[in-house]
Amino acid sequence: MTARAPLLPPTEKPRIILEHPDFFVVHKPALWLTHPVRARVDVPDLLTFMQRETGEADLAPPHRLDRETSGAQVLSRDREAAQRFFTLFKTHLVGKTYLALVHGSPDWERRTLDAPLGDLGLGGANRIAIRQGVVPDGRPAVTDFRVVARRAGHALIEAYPRSGRLHQIRAHLSHLGLPMVGDKIYGRDPGVFLRFMEEGQTPELTARLGLARQALHAARVAFPWAGAQVVAEVPLAPDLQAYWDALPEGV
Repeated sequence: MTARAPLLPPTEKPRIILEHPDFFVVHKPALWLTHPVRARVDVPDLLTFMQRETGEADLAPPHRLDRETSGAQVLSRDREAAQRFFTLFKTHLVGKTYLALVHGSPDWERRTLDAPLGDLGLGGANRIAIRQGVVPDGRPAVTDFRVVARRAGHALIEAYPRSGRLHQIRAHLSHLGLPMVGDKIYGRDPGVFLRFMEEGQTPELTARLGLARQALHAARVAFPWAGAQVVAEVPLAPDLQAYWDALPEGV
């Protein structure tokens, strides 16, 4: 097996958004893993970084953001807090709101998509094993969408997933005909994923996609804790804001 070309290094470091005696909410920059994994290439991860920065070996992520997704990531600080978060997630009491930049301008302002997701399976037009799609026998998946703004054939969309399926927001947006900017699997040209696996994130691939990563940002996380409602927000990541600001005005 030949080694894949190196991934682009992250340009930001994680930073603490909210510190609580039981947990941190941290901004995970794009191109950081949530936790360490075995891979053919060396990629920094948020958990190892924060353990070293804080000296707290018991830090743990009760949820996970994809490497290319930026935004709010929770880290529990001890085992008791980790168990409490496990219960909160299991009982669907943690709300996560995302922002996505997409190609296209929907003819709606708000929409709830209730469409089951599952593996598409290799064959036919699909050559990517992990690609998810709307399939009759898939697992239930519901996402609420709201258009925040429109600009030059693009839209900034708020997404609130009520379920937690693999690639749910990306697959649902693709199903709606709104491929995410920079998305190598569900974008306008899904063939770029195979090229990425062979060559890595080359400048040519980035130019072709418009961004070096999928334009998905975890903007808000909210959950009950010790009798109060915790809400933490992370502004749109700089690279996504820059892409949006560079678009001409108008729809």
